[in-house]
Amino acid sequence: MKKIPIAGPGYKYLIPVALMTFLAYYYKCLPLFVFFLGLTLFIAFFFRDPIRKPPDGSNFILAPADGRIVKIEKVHEDQFIKGEAIRIRIFLSLWDVHINRSPYGGIVPFQRYIPGGYLSAFKEDAPLQNERNLIGLLTGNGKILVVQIAGKVARRIVTWIKTGDLVEPGMPIGMIKFGSGTELYLPTDVIINVKEGDRVRGGETVLGEFQRDKKIYS
Repeated sequence: MKKIPIAGPGYKYLIPVALMTFLAYYYKCLPLFVFFLGLTLFIAFFFRDPIRKPPDGSNFILAPADGRIVKIEKVHEDQFIKGEAIRIRIFLSLWDVHINRSPYGGIVPFQRYIPGGYLSAFKEDAPLQNERNLIGLLTGNGKILVVQIAGKVARRIVTWIKTGDLVEPGMPIGMIKFGSGTELYLPTDVIINVKEGDRVRGGETVLGEFQRDKKIYS
């Protein structure tokens, strides 16, 4: 049977609950055993971190998260790209893998945490009002912005990288606990390969492609 890794933040929940499961079994308390066993399995399921293999292709832009695409539109992004961009919104349900992954390779010159509320990730204004964390990537083809957005249930954003780090396509960069949203901002000349309503897998689904290699690292 193939083992699925558990994300690091999950162990602080998993270990004590698994211990309670063992104690309930040891003392033959069936109701508590069933309860804690179910809770253990749920936590392990939620914090699963399956291995993802990015497809070959130097210009491929990968999904930063599992979930469903709820919106693709052209907007003005004033935090990092500072201009017109294509925004792709991904909704993560409680049952999706909640690991965020780098959509492309590059350096992280920009990060910004913005406190806020906890509206449902489905709401149109949630990306502007909810707690969120912005991660800017400078790539050989331009700037990409990943936004981790807390939701009505998800109230804990975790980021595993810092400003100055180098990232690779599909590399885990953080997670949002218990249901959330992730946004991706791309240059306007990117070829988009997905549509609203599509299901995507973080680190594997190709959302779009750069048309050329600009090599603009500074």
